[in-house]
Amino acid sequence: EIKEISDDVPIVVLSAYSEKERLLRSIDIGIDKYLIKPVDIEELFKVLDCLVGEKIEANMLVKISEEYQFNKTKRTLIHNGKEIVLTKKELAFISLLLKQPGVLVLHEDIKKNVWIGEHVSDTAVRTFIKRVRDKVGEDFIKNVPSLGYKININK
Repeated sequence: EIKEISDDVPIVVLSAYSEKERLLRSIDIGIDKYLIKPVDIEELFKVLDCLVGEKIEANMLVKISEEYQFNKTKRTLIHNGKEIVLTKKELAFISLLLKQPGVLVLHEDIKKNVWIGEHVSDTAVRTFIKRVRDKVGEDFIKNVPSLGYKININK
């Protein structure tokens, strides 16, 4: 029943039964790990750490296109398997564009949301975006002249 609600919850069975049938049936119904008692407490914690870590890591990765994935927690953009580490401002900019992939984000909205409360010139914003585009690939961030930018979801 838990797996029907959410696949994100790891399920570990602690059992005194060691028959292969029970183990295989548990795997068939979606159990993540089957441990036979007695279980060493350190082993149990290690198994739980690994399972929870795998679930969290899988949920952090957002597929943008065939070429690009985004991991906000690690502050990385992955382009064709290569990890690109982002600064805080770059992360804010990419996150803003990813809120609505393919939708135009105006220059003023970029200034307001990336440089919160800071005064920044239009030239500085354009220079910053040029550097980000050079870093992540110009095809990924599309420029709409005199208006703003958007994520190119076809790349």
